[in-house]
Amino acid sequence: MSQEQVSIYIDGAARGNPGPAGAGIVLKENGKTVGEAYKYLGDTTNNVAEYSALISGLQEAIALGYKNARLHLDSELVAQQLKGDYRVKNNNIKPLFEKAVALINNFDRLQIVKIDRSDNKEADKLANKAINLSGLNRQIG
Repeated sequence: MSQEQVSIYIDGAARGNPGPAGAGIVLKENGKTVGEAYKYLGDTTNNVAEYSALISGLQEAIALGYKNARLHLDSELVAQQLKGDYRVKNNNIKPLFEKAVALINNFDRLQIVKIDRSDNKEADKLANKAINLSGLNRQIG
């Protein structure tokens, strides 16, 4: 079990809303990439794609034994919902939110950092790669 902090960069993308969607994650420890993955999600909304990326990123960090994480995401909605500032009203999002919270509870410490899209290019690239390859890639989650 690593005592180090992992930075989890996540992004979900949908072309159209809903439309073909993908999730991308990048895990970094001390600035060095320790894991990355992407997944084609089929046709769904951007918010579902964001939550799918979140869940996959948390699962990957847990699988690698991290208990201390900093979550970097560019979705204002997801960041505010996780912080408790916005309520989760959408019935399609509620189970994803609940799963994410259950995963977050596996960490001793988890910080949520809302970042600009320009600071999330690696995860965005992976999410779009998943859409471009339409599932013919390394699956996560």
